[in-house]
Amino acid sequence: MTDALRAAGGVRPGTNTEGLNRARFLVDGEQIVVGGPAPATVPGAGGGNTAGVAGSAAGAAPTAPVSLNTGTAEQLNTLPGVGPVLAQHIIDYRTQHGGFRSVDELRQVNGIGDRRFADLRDLVQP
Repeated sequence: MTDALRAAGGVRPGTNTEGLNRARFLVDGEQIVVGGPAPATVPGAGGGNTAGVAGSAAGAAPTAPVSLNTGTAEQLNTLPGVGPVLAQHIIDYRTQHGGFRSVDELRQVNGIGDRRFADLRDLVQP
């Protein structure tokens, strides 16, 4: 993240960077808001958090969409209802099928039913 901040022109004086994990690896296409308002919480995700900015925490909803094609098992674990086994199923599916072309393909992953898909569709991207 430090490189991304530097590439963006640095942090402006007076910007609140408390809780910002500058050592965190970023995913291509991910957007990180620094010094902006706190991210909105996802209903039913267990309350507010800063997982997308401060780092991954198992069971905490991400603040930026998680990429189905490049997300690590740890990043996928931040999704509600996704644990190590389901994260591995997602990774196995993308490996076997050459990646996800749409979020709707998530329905084809073993362990993703209609309810879980409804919980995840707005939290992921291909």
